[in-house]
Amino acid sequence: MALSNLLSRFAQNELSLESKSTIGVEFATRSIQVDGKTIKVQIQDLPGQEPYHSRTSAYYCGAVGALLVYDIAKHLTYENVERWLKELRDHADSNVVIMPVGNKSDLHHLRAVPADESRAFAEENDLSFIETSALDPTNVEAGFQTI
Repeated sequence: MALSNLLSRFAQNELSLESKSTIGVEFATRSIQVDGKTIKVQIQDLPGQEPYHSRTSAYYCGAVGALLVYDIAKHLTYENVERWLKELRDHADSNVVIMPVGNKSDLHHLRAVPADESRAFAEENDLSFIETSALDPTNVEAGFQTI
């Protein structure tokens, strides 16, 4: 399976323009520097589509961070963020750090999700927020470093 573009850009600094939606659970690792310490980050890429939803809650156990990624050019993907936030809060550790991520910021001309709407949602839920682009790779590193 191919990793999602955002994860692939972060973990391997690669991008496939022919990638497909995540249908299973995909894994990647990368070592990063945080406060002068090397930390090995293990990342699980879970599917967002409804048919795979019931299989993902078991993967929240032990998670310390979660990126709720949606496509800024497809409002329907953003509409699922609230459901995923509830799912995380119901099944993950109470200390898990959660951040909505509007991906594909390079498609600003096709924007269907206003950044202000996403920012307001994040503020209402006491979350950080960032927009990224796996294509150019705007804020990809910053998003993972923040979480």
